[in-house]
Amino acid sequence: MKLSELAPAEGSKKRKKRVGRGPGSGNGKTAGRGHKGQKSRSGYSQRVGFEGGQMPLVRRVPKRGFTNIFRTEYAVVNLARLAKVEATELDPDSLVRLGLVKKGLPVKVLGTGEIGKAIKVVAHKFSSSARSKIEAAGGSCQELGS
Repeated sequence: MKLSELAPAEGSKKRKKRVGRGPGSGNGKTAGRGHKGQKSRSGYSQRVGFEGGQMPLVRRVPKRGFTNIFRTEYAVVNLARLAKVEATELDPDSLVRLGLVKKGLPVKVLGTGEIGKAIKVVAHKFSSSARSKIEAAGGSCQELGS
């Protein structure tokens, strides 16, 4: 294969639609924009969520409650998932490597499921049921300062 023989895959390159090029093109005169109105003008751009002047949904729906912007989001993992792992020591990095939690979030271990082996778990938080189940199986829980 030579450099001059390289070509893009068939159908991958599409020509730009040329508008305003006479009546024979099918997109002449008004260039596919119709007659008059806001959308026919140059420089027109629509705001996200704009509903044609109707009261937008985000303003029609009642607002309730409170959202704490300082809340700490945790990547949670249940004991049932940890029980399937062969490793005897687990920390946040190894949990990310195994695909059990997302990278970049502090890890919290929850107590859903049973664990039948002694494992050492290092995480940012533990639920009380997870801690008691891990320690009952002979394992240990170490909490990291988040």
